[in-house]
Amino acid sequence: MNNRYCVIMGGGVGSRFWPYSRQELPKQFIDFLGTGRTLLQMSFDRVKDIVPHSNIIVVTNENYRDIVKEQLPEISDEQILLEPTRRNTAPCIAWAAFHIRAINPNATIMVSPSDHLIFNEELFRQEIVNGYNFVESHDALLTLGIKPNRPETGYGYIQVGEKSDVDGILHVKTFTEKPDIEIARIFVESGEFFWNSGIFLWSVKSILKALHDYAPNVYCKFEAGADTFGTAEETAFINANFPECPNISIDFAVMEKAPNVFVSCVNFGWNDLGTWGVLYEYSPKSKEGNVTQNCNAMLYNCNNNMIAVKKNGKLIVASGLKDYIIADADDVLLICPQNEEQRIKQFVNDVKSSFGDKYQ
Repeated sequence: MNNRYCVIMGGGVGSRFWPYSRQELPKQFIDFLGTGRTLLQMSFDRVKDIVPHSNIIVVTNENYRDIVKEQLPEISDEQILLEPTRRNTAPCIAWAAFHIRAINPNATIMVSPSDHLIFNEELFRQEIVNGYNFVESHDALLTLGIKPNRPETGYGYIQVGEKSDVDGILHVKTFTEKPDIEIARIFVESGEFFWNSGIFLWSVKSILKALHDYAPNVYCKFEAGADTFGTAEETAFINANFPECPNISIDFAVMEKAPNVFVSCVNFGWNDLGTWGVLYEYSPKSKEGNVTQNCNAMLYNCNNNMIAVKKNGKLIVASGLKDYIIADADDVLLICPQNEEQRIKQFVNDVKSSFGDKYQ
């Protein structure tokens, strides 16, 4: 167990959850479900019983250092890797792997986003332990695939191939990025495709070899400072070199190219809490189908709306609304039809063009 590590990626902005998720406090640091625990804290809670606390690493943006320390007092400063700028998941994972190798060259690593919902946490832990066992005995890059229950266009898909020598773990045939609705329907009906959860397991040796072979433009950036990892010089090296890394995901950089990629097909109640629509789906609703959070509401002839207020106590009065998102956060009020929520990223970009960073 002491060779097992977990890397929690927590540096994103979560712009699809604007205006709740903002530059100064992104969604992973917010208690969306009213449980008293933020998404980051829930990510930590899920793994703390299967990975030593000292082996849990959080990679985040340097602006969020104090927030992480406040929300996760169980971890030390040395367990928080601070990115000087955002460069997507491949540089994030590469840095974490080099850092961990300097501490323990025999490490196996689970990589997890910080903003997922897991409903059956006991089954999740069982699957993660099975994954650790697999990558400890195989030169393999393992991802977790989720059986789809609908033709979702917001997720990537994994096509499964031949069985491995371990029950429930299959070779990966193809990766497909977010498809259109017709392709998504074909994927779901075929039974061969699973949602790409973005949760990975591998040994530190396997992921560094894969980065060396298939993403040398990422690997070489970190290899140049290999002697600094685990020392007082690591931060200075990262601050000088990390911004020069390409902005690329681990899927594009490695997973779609490497031949030793496997998938464990799991069913522990997973969802990427990526949009207001997903939050609406998993929130308790009134008999009219309305969801209200942190507010009092007087709703007349209103159905199937998502109404959220960041600060408690505001009264919302609405009439005649159906299938809308109403999100009130500090100095921004968003009113948007639910079927247009994919435009929220565009709204954020347009706001930045008009007002600079004031509302970001």
